[in-house]
Amino acid sequence: MNIREKIERNEELTLINEASFSKKTKGRKMQEEKDLTRTDYMIDRDRILHSKSFRRLKHKTQVYIKTFGDHYRTRLTHTLEVSQIGRTIAAGIGLNETLVEAMTLGHDLGHVAFAHNGEEVLAKFLPGGFRHNEQSVRVVERLEKNGEGLNLTEEVLDGILHHSGFSNGRADAKTLEGQVLKYSDKIAYINHDIDDSIRAGLLTEDMLPKELIKVLGDCHGERIETLVNDCINNTLDNISKGIVKVSLSEEIGSAMAELRKFMFQNVYLGDVLKVERNKAKFVLEHVINHYYKNPDEMPEIYRNIAETEGLHRGVADYIAGMSDDYCLNLFNNIYVPKFVIY
Repeated sequence: MNIREKIERNEELTLINEASFSKKTKGRKMQEEKDLTRTDYMIDRDRILHSKSFRRLKHKTQVYIKTFGDHYRTRLTHTLEVSQIGRTIAAGIGLNETLVEAMTLGHDLGHVAFAHNGEEVLAKFLPGGFRHNEQSVRVVERLEKNGEGLNLTEEVLDGILHHSGFSNGRADAKTLEGQVLKYSDKIAYINHDIDDSIRAGLLTEDMLPKELIKVLGDCHGERIETLVNDCINNTLDNISKGIVKVSLSEEIGSAMAELRKFMFQNVYLGDVLKVERNKAKFVLEHVINHYYKNPDEMPEIYRNIAETEGLHRGVADYIAGMSDDYCLNLFNNIYVPKFVIY
Protein backbone atom coordinates (compact mmCIF):
# COMPACT_ATOMS: atom_id res chain seq x y z
CA MET A 1 0.00 0.00 0.00
CA ASN A 2 1.51 3.34 -1.08
CA ILE A 3 1.10 6.67 0.72
CA ARG A 4 -1.84 7.83 -1.40
CA GLU A 5 -3.71 4.63 -0.69
CA LYS A 6 -3.07 5.04 3.04
CA ILE A 7 -4.54 8.58 2.90
CA GLU A 8 -7.55 7.31 0.95
CA ARG A 9 -8.00 4.54 3.51
CA ASN A 10 -7.84 7.09 6.33
CA GLU A 11 -10.61 9.09 4.62
CA GLU A 12 -12.83 6.01 4.69
CA LEU A 13 -12.27 5.71 8.44
CA THR A 14 -12.71 9.38 9.38
CA LEU A 15 -15.13 11.09 6.97
CA ILE A 16 -18.92 10.89 7.07
CA ASN A 17 -20.70 8.85 4.41
CA GLU A 18 -21.94 12.02 2.65
CA ALA A 19 -18.40 13.38 2.17
CA SER A 20 -16.47 13.35 -1.11
CA PHE A 21 -13.87 10.60 -1.02
CA SER A 22 -10.70 11.11 -3.05
CA LYS A 23 -10.82 7.52 -4.24
CA LYS A 24 -14.31 8.08 -5.71
CA THR A 25 -13.62 11.29 -7.62
CA LYS A 26 -15.35 11.65 -10.97
CA GLY A 27 -11.91 12.42 -12.33
CA ARG A 28 -10.41 14.82 -14.84
CA LYS A 29 -11.22 15.61 -18.44
CA MET A 30 -7.81 14.25 -19.39
CA GLN A 31 -7.06 11.04 -17.53
CA GLU A 32 -3.77 10.88 -15.64
CA GLU A 33 -1.80 8.17 -13.89
CA LYS A 34 -2.43 8.11 -10.14
CA ASP A 35 0.21 9.74 -7.93
CA LEU A 36 1.93 7.48 -5.40
CA THR A 37 1.95 10.11 -2.64
CA ARG A 38 -0.92 12.52 -3.19
CA THR A 39 -4.66 12.09 -3.67
CA ASP A 40 -6.31 13.73 -6.66
CA TYR A 41 -7.59 16.58 -4.49
CA MET A 42 -4.12 17.15 -3.04
CA ILE A 43 -2.76 17.43 -6.58
CA ASP A 44 -5.49 19.97 -7.44
CA ARG A 45 -4.65 22.04 -4.38
CA ASP A 46 -0.95 22.04 -5.27
CA ARG A 47 -1.56 22.97 -8.91
CA ILE A 48 -3.68 25.95 -7.88
CA LEU A 49 -1.25 27.06 -5.19
CA HIS A 50 1.69 27.06 -7.63
CA SER A 51 -0.18 28.78 -10.47
CA LYS A 52 0.60 32.28 -11.74
CA SER A 53 -3.04 33.26 -11.31
CA PHE A 54 -2.83 32.49 -7.60
CA ARG A 55 0.29 34.62 -7.16
CA ARG A 56 -1.39 37.57 -8.88
CA LEU A 57 -4.09 37.64 -6.19
CA LYS A 58 -1.69 39.44 -3.87
CA HIS A 59 -1.98 42.56 -6.05
CA LYS A 60 -5.73 42.40 -6.67
CA THR A 61 -8.13 44.54 -4.64
CA GLN A 62 -10.52 43.04 -2.12
CA VAL A 63 -12.53 46.20 -1.27
CA TYR A 64 -10.13 49.10 -0.77
CA ILE A 65 -8.32 50.26 -3.89
CA LYS A 66 -4.58 51.07 -3.64
CA THR A 67 -4.43 51.03 0.14
CA PHE A 68 -0.99 51.70 1.56
CA GLY A 69 -1.60 50.18 4.97
CA ASP A 70 -0.06 46.77 5.49
CA HIS A 71 -3.08 45.33 7.27
CA TYR A 72 -5.85 45.71 4.68
CA ARG A 73 -7.00 42.56 2.93
CA THR A 74 -6.14 41.81 -0.66
CA ARG A 75 -7.75 39.16 -2.83
CA LEU A 76 -4.97 36.78 -1.72
CA THR A 77 -5.43 37.25 2.02
CA HIS A 78 -9.19 36.96 1.51
CA THR A 79 -8.61 33.62 -0.19
CA LEU A 80 -6.45 32.39 2.68
CA GLU A 81 -9.08 33.39 5.25
CA VAL A 82 -11.78 31.62 3.24
CA SER A 83 -9.59 28.54 3.13
CA GLN A 84 -9.03 28.53 6.89
CA ILE A 85 -12.73 28.94 7.65
CA GLY A 86 -13.69 26.35 5.06
CA ARG A 87 -11.25 23.76 6.39
CA THR A 88 -12.50 24.30 9.94
CA ILE A 89 -16.13 23.80 8.90
CA ALA A 90 -15.20 20.73 6.83
CA ALA A 91 -13.30 19.16 9.74
CA GLY A 92 -16.19 19.85 12.10
CA ILE A 93 -18.74 18.20 9.82
CA GLY A 94 -16.48 15.34 8.76
CA LEU A 95 -16.02 16.34 5.13
CA ASN A 96 -12.96 16.19 2.86
CA GLU A 97 -10.80 19.02 4.12
CA THR A 98 -8.33 18.77 1.24
CA LEU A 99 -11.09 19.10 -1.34
CA VAL A 100 -12.36 22.21 0.45
CA GLU A 101 -8.82 23.60 0.51
CA ALA A 102 -8.40 23.12 -3.24
CA MET A 103 -11.76 24.77 -3.98
CA THR A 104 -11.17 27.72 -1.68
CA LEU A 105 -7.71 28.45 -3.02
CA GLY A 106 -9.06 28.53 -6.57
CA HIS A 107 -12.43 30.19 -6.09
CA ASP A 108 -11.38 33.78 -6.90
CA LEU A 109 -8.70 33.26 -9.56
CA GLY A 110 -11.02 34.88 -12.11
CA HIS A 111 -11.61 38.08 -10.17
CA VAL A 112 -10.79 41.28 -12.04
CA ALA A 113 -8.53 44.12 -10.90
CA PHE A 114 -10.22 46.68 -8.63
CA ALA A 115 -12.62 44.11 -7.16
CA HIS A 116 -16.27 44.10 -8.24
CA ASN A 117 -15.77 47.42 -10.05
CA GLY A 118 -13.76 45.52 -12.65
CA GLU A 119 -16.38 42.81 -12.87
CA GLU A 120 -19.07 45.42 -13.60
CA VAL A 121 -17.05 46.91 -16.43
CA LEU A 122 -16.30 43.55 -18.06
CA ALA A 123 -19.94 42.48 -17.63
CA LYS A 124 -20.96 45.39 -19.87
CA PHE A 125 -18.17 44.75 -22.38
CA LEU A 126 -18.45 40.99 -22.86
CA PRO A 127 -21.50 39.72 -24.78
CA GLY A 128 -23.41 37.48 -22.41
CA GLY A 129 -21.91 39.20 -19.39
CA PHE A 130 -18.98 38.41 -17.14
CA ARG A 131 -19.09 36.53 -13.83
CA HIS A 132 -15.96 35.99 -11.80
CA ASN A 133 -16.90 32.46 -10.71
CA GLU A 134 -17.21 31.38 -14.36
CA GLN A 135 -13.94 33.14 -15.14
CA SER A 136 -12.22 31.29 -12.29
CA VAL A 137 -13.19 28.01 -13.96
CA ARG A 138 -11.99 29.36 -17.30
CA VAL A 139 -8.64 30.30 -15.75
CA VAL A 140 -7.93 26.78 -14.52
CA GLU A 141 -9.38 25.06 -17.60
CA ARG A 142 -8.29 27.31 -20.46
CA LEU A 143 -5.80 30.00 -19.48
CA GLU A 144 -3.28 28.64 -16.99
CA LYS A 145 -0.02 27.07 -18.18
CA ASN A 146 -0.08 29.06 -21.42
CA GLY A 147 -3.42 27.68 -22.48
CA GLU A 148 -3.01 24.08 -21.33
CA GLY A 149 -5.05 24.50 -18.15
CA LEU A 150 -4.55 22.67 -14.87
CA ASN A 151 -6.76 19.64 -15.62
CA LEU A 152 -8.50 19.70 -12.24
CA THR A 153 -11.05 17.21 -10.96
CA GLU A 154 -14.74 17.67 -11.66
CA GLU A 155 -15.51 18.22 -7.96
CA VAL A 156 -13.09 21.14 -7.63
CA LEU A 157 -14.37 22.78 -10.81
CA ASP A 158 -17.98 22.40 -9.65
CA GLY A 159 -17.22 23.95 -6.25
CA ILE A 160 -15.48 26.93 -7.83
CA LEU A 161 -18.31 27.46 -10.31
CA HIS A 162 -21.05 27.44 -7.67
CA HIS A 163 -19.36 29.40 -4.87
CA SER A 164 -20.87 32.77 -5.74
CA GLY A 165 -24.23 34.25 -4.79
CA PHE A 166 -26.80 33.50 -2.13
CA SER A 167 -30.05 33.79 -4.05
CA ASN A 168 -32.53 30.92 -4.07
CA GLY A 169 -32.39 30.75 -7.86
CA ARG A 170 -28.75 29.70 -7.96
CA ALA A 171 -27.81 26.04 -8.04
CA ASP A 172 -25.78 24.61 -5.19
CA ALA A 173 -22.53 22.74 -5.68
CA LYS A 174 -22.99 19.00 -6.11
CA THR A 175 -20.75 18.22 -3.14
CA LEU A 176 -21.15 19.25 0.47
CA GLU A 177 -17.56 20.50 0.28
CA GLY A 178 -18.57 22.89 -2.50
CA GLN A 179 -21.45 24.16 -0.39
CA VAL A 180 -19.03 24.76 2.48
CA LEU A 181 -17.02 26.99 0.13
CA LYS A 182 -20.05 29.19 -0.54
CA TYR A 183 -20.64 29.75 3.17
CA SER A 184 -16.99 30.15 4.14
CA ASP A 185 -16.58 32.80 1.40
CA LYS A 186 -19.46 34.87 2.79
CA ILE A 187 -18.42 34.38 6.42
CA ALA A 188 -14.90 35.54 5.58
CA TYR A 189 -15.60 38.60 3.47
CA ILE A 190 -18.46 40.05 5.50
CA ASN A 191 -16.40 39.95 8.67
CA HIS A 192 -12.99 40.94 7.35
CA ASP A 193 -14.54 43.77 5.32
CA ILE A 194 -16.09 45.09 8.54
CA ASP A 195 -12.66 44.89 10.14
CA ASP A 196 -11.03 46.76 7.23
CA SER A 197 -13.80 49.36 7.17
CA ILE A 198 -13.30 50.09 10.86
CA ARG A 199 -9.55 50.35 10.27
CA ALA A 200 -10.21 52.80 7.41
CA GLY A 201 -12.47 54.94 9.60
CA LEU A 202 -15.56 54.31 7.47
CA LEU A 203 -17.30 52.33 10.20
CA THR A 204 -17.20 52.01 13.96
CA GLU A 205 -18.40 49.09 16.05
CA ASP A 206 -21.24 51.34 17.28
CA MET A 207 -22.51 51.80 13.70
CA LEU A 208 -23.12 48.07 13.23
CA PRO A 209 -26.81 47.09 13.66
CA LYS A 210 -27.13 46.26 17.36
CA GLU A 211 -29.80 43.60 16.88
CA LEU A 212 -27.48 41.71 14.52
CA ILE A 213 -24.41 42.08 16.72
CA LYS A 214 -26.39 40.75 19.66
CA VAL A 215 -27.01 37.55 17.67
CA LEU A 216 -23.62 37.17 15.97
CA GLY A 217 -21.14 38.61 18.46
CA ASP A 218 -19.52 41.82 19.66
CA CYS A 219 -16.23 41.50 17.79
CA HIS A 220 -14.62 40.03 14.68
CA GLY A 221 -13.54 36.76 16.30
CA GLU A 222 -16.84 36.18 18.07
CA ARG A 223 -18.84 36.65 14.88
CA ILE A 224 -16.72 34.20 12.91
CA GLU A 225 -16.88 31.66 15.75
CA THR A 226 -20.68 31.99 15.92
CA LEU A 227 -21.10 31.51 12.18
CA VAL A 228 -18.63 28.63 11.87
CA ASN A 229 -20.08 26.71 14.81
CA ASP A 230 -23.63 27.29 13.61
CA CYS A 231 -22.75 26.09 10.11
CA ILE A 232 -21.21 22.90 11.50
CA ASN A 233 -24.00 22.12 13.95
CA ASN A 234 -26.88 22.98 11.64
CA THR A 235 -25.41 20.95 8.79
CA LEU A 236 -24.93 17.92 11.05
CA ASP A 237 -28.53 18.35 12.18
CA ASN A 238 -29.64 18.46 8.52
CA ILE A 239 -27.77 15.26 7.73
CA SER A 240 -29.22 13.47 10.78
CA LYS A 241 -32.67 14.23 9.33
CA GLY A 242 -31.73 12.97 5.88
CA ILE A 243 -31.22 16.46 4.42
CA VAL A 244 -27.84 16.45 2.67
CA LYS A 245 -27.26 20.20 2.66
CA VAL A 246 -24.89 22.71 4.23
CA SER A 247 -26.73 25.61 5.86
CA LEU A 248 -26.96 27.99 8.78
CA SER A 249 -29.82 28.01 11.25
CA GLU A 250 -32.66 30.38 10.44
CA GLU A 251 -31.71 32.88 13.16
CA ILE A 252 -27.99 32.99 12.38
CA GLY A 253 -28.50 32.83 8.61
CA SER A 254 -30.95 35.74 8.67
CA ALA A 255 -28.58 37.80 10.82
CA MET A 256 -25.68 37.19 8.43
CA ALA A 257 -27.83 38.08 5.42
CA GLU A 258 -28.88 41.35 7.07
CA LEU A 259 -25.29 42.17 7.99
CA ARG A 260 -24.26 41.51 4.38
CA LYS A 261 -27.04 43.85 3.21
CA PHE A 262 -25.76 46.50 5.65
CA MET A 263 -22.26 46.24 4.15
CA PHE A 264 -23.56 46.61 0.59
CA GLN A 265 -25.55 49.71 1.51
CA ASN A 266 -22.87 51.37 3.60
CA VAL A 267 -19.53 50.20 2.19
CA TYR A 268 -19.54 48.24 -1.07
CA LEU A 269 -22.02 50.53 -2.83
CA GLY A 270 -21.88 53.44 -0.40
CA ASP A 271 -21.12 57.05 -1.30
CA VAL A 272 -17.75 57.13 0.51
CA LEU A 273 -16.02 54.85 -2.02
CA LYS A 274 -18.01 56.04 -5.03
CA VAL A 275 -15.30 58.39 -6.33
CA GLU A 276 -12.62 55.71 -6.18
CA ARG A 277 -14.93 53.14 -7.77
CA ASN A 278 -15.57 55.50 -10.68
CA LYS A 279 -11.84 56.12 -11.13
CA ALA A 280 -11.21 52.38 -11.29
CA LYS A 281 -13.96 51.91 -13.87
CA PHE A 282 -12.56 54.79 -15.93
CA VAL A 283 -9.12 53.16 -16.02
CA LEU A 284 -10.48 49.74 -16.95
CA GLU A 285 -12.80 51.07 -19.63
CA HIS A 286 -9.94 52.85 -21.36
CA VAL A 287 -7.54 49.91 -21.13
CA ILE A 288 -10.24 47.62 -22.54
CA ASN A 289 -10.95 50.07 -25.36
CA HIS A 290 -7.26 50.26 -26.26
CA TYR A 291 -6.80 46.51 -26.61
CA TYR A 292 -10.10 46.12 -28.42
CA LYS A 293 -8.74 48.53 -31.03
CA ASN A 294 -5.18 47.14 -30.88
CA PRO A 295 -5.46 43.38 -30.24
CA ASP A 296 -2.03 42.74 -31.78
CA GLU A 297 -0.50 44.32 -28.67
CA MET A 298 -1.87 41.56 -26.43
CA PRO A 299 0.26 38.51 -25.48
CA GLU A 300 0.10 35.58 -27.89
CA ILE A 301 -2.30 33.43 -25.86
CA TYR A 302 -4.94 36.18 -25.87
CA ARG A 303 -4.41 36.94 -29.56
CA ASN A 304 -5.07 33.28 -30.27
CA ILE A 305 -8.23 33.36 -28.17
CA ALA A 306 -9.37 36.48 -30.01
CA GLU A 307 -8.95 34.64 -33.32
CA THR A 308 -10.67 31.42 -32.23
CA GLU A 309 -13.29 32.64 -29.74
CA GLY A 310 -13.80 36.27 -30.72
CA LEU A 311 -12.15 39.60 -29.95
CA HIS A 312 -14.37 40.40 -26.97
CA ARG A 313 -13.44 37.09 -25.33
CA GLY A 314 -9.72 37.54 -25.91
CA VAL A 315 -9.69 41.07 -24.51
CA ALA A 316 -11.84 40.08 -21.54
CA ASP A 317 -9.51 37.20 -20.65
CA TYR A 318 -6.47 39.50 -20.83
CA ILE A 319 -8.07 42.23 -18.73
CA ALA A 320 -9.49 39.81 -16.15
CA GLY A 321 -6.05 38.40 -15.40
CA MET A 322 -4.48 41.78 -14.64
CA SER A 323 -3.55 42.89 -11.15
CA ASP A 324 -4.40 46.42 -10.05
CA ASP A 325 -0.82 47.66 -10.42
CA TYR A 326 -0.34 46.05 -13.82
CA CYS A 327 -3.56 47.61 -15.11
CA LEU A 328 -2.60 51.05 -13.79
CA ASN A 329 0.88 50.80 -15.34
CA LEU A 330 -0.64 49.92 -18.71
CA PHE A 331 -3.05 52.84 -18.45
CA ASN A 332 -0.18 55.21 -17.67
CA ASN A 333 1.94 53.87 -20.53
CA ILE A 334 -0.92 54.13 -23.01
CA TYR A 335 -2.61 57.40 -22.04
CA VAL A 336 -0.33 59.52 -19.81
CA PRO A 337 2.06 61.85 -21.72
CA LYS A 338 5.80 61.30 -21.25
CA PHE A 339 8.46 63.99 -21.13
CA VAL A 340 10.72 63.23 -24.09
CA ILE A 341 12.53 66.61 -24.32
CA TYR A 342 14.56 68.04 -21.42
